[in-house]
Amino acid sequence: MPILLEEQLNYPLPQMHRVRQSFSRPRLEDIEAHIKQEITKKEISEKIKPGAKVAVAVGSRGIKNLAKIVKEVIGQIKELGGEPFIISAMGSHGGGTPEGQREVLASYGITEENIGVEIVTSVDVVRLGRTSGGIDVYFDSAALGADLIVPINRVKLHTDFVGDIQSGVCKMLVIGLGNHVGCTAVHEADFDNFADILIEAAGMIMKHASVGFGVAILENAYDETAMIEAIPAEKIIEREKELVKIAKDNMPTLMIPDIDVLIVEEIGKNISGSGFDPNILGKSFLLKKFVLPVPKIKRMVLFDVTDESHGNAVGVGIFDVITRKVLNKLDLPLMYANALAVKSPEGSKIPITADSEDEALRFAIQLARGADRNRLKIVKIKNTLELETIEVSEALLDHVAAHERLTLV
Repeated sequence: MPILLEEQLNYPLPQMHRVRQSFSRPRLEDIEAHIKQEITKKEISEKIKPGAKVAVAVGSRGIKNLAKIVKEVIGQIKELGGEPFIISAMGSHGGGTPEGQREVLASYGITEENIGVEIVTSVDVVRLGRTSGGIDVYFDSAALGADLIVPINRVKLHTDFVGDIQSGVCKMLVIGLGNHVGCTAVHEADFDNFADILIEAAGMIMKHASVGFGVAILENAYDETAMIEAIPAEKIIEREKELVKIAKDNMPTLMIPDIDVLIVEEIGKNISGSGFDPNILGKSFLLKKFVLPVPKIKRMVLFDVTDESHGNAVGVGIFDVITRKVLNKLDLPLMYANALAVKSPEGSKIPITADSEDEALRFAIQLARGADRNRLKIVKIKNTLELETIEVSEALLDHVAAHERLTLV
């Protein structure tokens, strides 16, 4: 039987218009020169001893210029006499297996051939202790065997919790380098005080492991590298608290306050841990408050999953409607492993599935209770990293014309 009535199938959809959103744009122009400046600072360079085995930890996030940044950090460590190698630091991502994690790194251009050093993707861990709240803390055994550990990660707002520390170097130490076992253990904790647990666990790790310094990366609203800072281990926790505030100020927003249907072209692990950034869309199973202005959205539609996600489309469950294309890309065992590790099955649930993009949009319109069918407020974005250019329906053009940071293109 047909799912939609004849009049619903033939209902004329509103014309869409391209709109540019304008954000502040701090940007690093010469990444290599800046990294050299950071690594050669006395408080950093003095930690790298000639002949030292240096484990450079790299994760699973789609960070802009990641391969370039990693290669330059490694080059500077070599210049100072260190003997660097790369170690994967991605918790349960990549299926929590050495092969899967190597595949994830390769998708970002992080290969032994490209970077020129050995890549270790062991998932063996050592238990370091227990937090005051009873959470076991684990750490990568290969990293523990190094003379120096250098985590490289982007600092940004987290998709599941708020606090002084969110995504960044501390989280990589605790969860990324905790591998699947450590990731699962830490996610036993309630997200209400997750930041405090990360701070305590990171402090414990830095007492037991030879963490020399961290490399923190911040991006601007255009998904460009805005800032790179090498931070000595003893300053990581306090400095990262300051960097989280800077990262918040650099975040993009969706400047349309009221939306009947939001179309998202793609989600993916290379975009955000939950496939999209809840801080931008104001949709989450876990976040209880949002620190950025977020739109009111009646229904959301998803058209695709990035190839870089390798089928791990955790986050798909927040959408109301998806396409058959999305469904066919899902690697359910990979998603379920991730969901079980973080104790959050909601994002892996499968929404209503439509055979085409047109049908998916029509389904969502029918689901948008209270929407004016003659003045539908529809917005289309590529993903939550690329928000400079969006599309809006005709009913939103008056709002665009009145907004100083929105321009019709």
